[in-house]
Amino acid sequence: MRPEQIRDEVGKLGLSEKLLLVEDIWDSIAVSNSEIPMPMWQKRELDRRYKEYKEGKLELHDWNDVHKDLRKKYK
Repeated sequence: MRPEQIRDEVGKLGLSEKLLLVEDIWDSIAVSNSEIPMPMWQKRELDRRYKEYKEGKLELHDWNDVHKDLRKKYK
């Protein structure tokens, strides 16, 4: 099926059906996640951050607090 045909069919779905479809698509991506290559710059950045974390050089924030702050900021 061509992308425009898929788009047309998705447009016919109700909201709950679209949400279920998105969930299925994300699940299928997660299954094949190991096939997605990580760029070297991203690996270096993650390694750098992890090293800083292990050395106690990062200020960590509770996710609930971050979430509340973001909700206030973009309200």
